[in-house]
Amino acid sequence: MSGLVKGIAHTAYTVSDMEASLKFYHDALGFERAFDIPDSKGNPWIVYVHAGRDQFIELFYGGENRIEYKDSNIGYSHLCLEVTDIYALAENIEKAGYKLDSPPRFLESDNNWQAWVRDPDGNRIELMQMGEASLQNRYIREHT
Repeated sequence: MSGLVKGIAHTAYTVSDMEASLKFYHDALGFERAFDIPDSKGNPWIVYVHAGRDQFIELFYGGENRIEYKDSNIGYSHLCLEVTDIYALAENIEKAGYKLDSPPRFLESDNNWQAWVRDPDGNRIELMQMGEASLQNRYIREHT
């Protein structure tokens, strides 16, 4: 089945406050609002945020029931964004008024730098700068 799936096109979140979410994804992460999709009656429904190359984050209006993350939850854990300069992005996030859950640090387990932040609805976002010897880079070099 190799080659039938091109990649991950988007991840989707239902948000409690669209303007707060758009402010975070723009001001903290530098993403641009790409386009909106109204529902069948013309009401606001979905906003697409461009996350790089051919990837998007899809934000739905109308979130009401927040599910708190626990390590033991089944299902969603976090979104990981590959970054080019983890320290510069961490600084940008803090300058935009958001708090990092953990500052940049190097993990010997996979040879990557990582930091963590949450969006306004508490969705966990890992920021990862791949090290030259990272397991991900090694796999990519050996399989592409």
